[in-house]
Amino acid sequence: MAKYYDVHPDNPQPRTIGQIADSIRADALVAYPTDSCYALGCRLGSRDGIDRIRTIRKLDDRHHFTLVCQDFAQLGQFVQIDNDVFRAIKASTPGSYTFILPATKEVPRMLQHPKKKTVGVRIPDHVVTQALLAELGEPLLSSTLLLPGEEEPMTQGWEIKDLLDHVLDGVVDSGDCGTEPTTVIDFSGGEAEIVRYGAGDPSRFE
Repeated sequence: MAKYYDVHPDNPQPRTIGQIADSIRADALVAYPTDSCYALGCRLGSRDGIDRIRTIRKLDDRHHFTLVCQDFAQLGQFVQIDNDVFRAIKASTPGSYTFILPATKEVPRMLQHPKKKTVGVRIPDHVVTQALLAELGEPLLSSTLLLPGEEEPMTQGWEIKDLLDHVLDGVVDSGDCGTEPTTVIDFSGGEAEIVRYGAGDPSRFE
């Protein structure tokens, strides 16, 4: 059964954020809000969390997981970025973008694309997510909460709790966070390639 965390959207309660972070460190899988839509998240090295996300979303091994980072300094530990790409990403973060880049050795092999050795990274512009990332001190391994056969992600915490109570350990609710997932930009080939159009303005990468 998933624990329900009611978090204030503008002033997240430190005690509650601490409880959520502790549960993630203990291998919990949680649904949490971002600046684009809800996501599934677990700790970086959680094989159990990855397997559960794959099962819930019916994903194959070519799916790009995303490391949701607190800031640019943290993001830079996990992906290789040249100067041009650095400027492009820096100018558009935090925001509703996911960037696919070559992974560094800090990224567990099980998170990397099996052939490309890439991983997704993003820095969200969301008060509650930022508070949780600050408390954790490391990225959240994440995937959009889009269920098989559905066209839009889930948006209400109580609905997520009702539907996924048996497969999640926690649901973080801080109000509606929208239905549009991030815009995904693949920089792994050196040039910007828009893989998915979403909440982030794609024009700066076209």
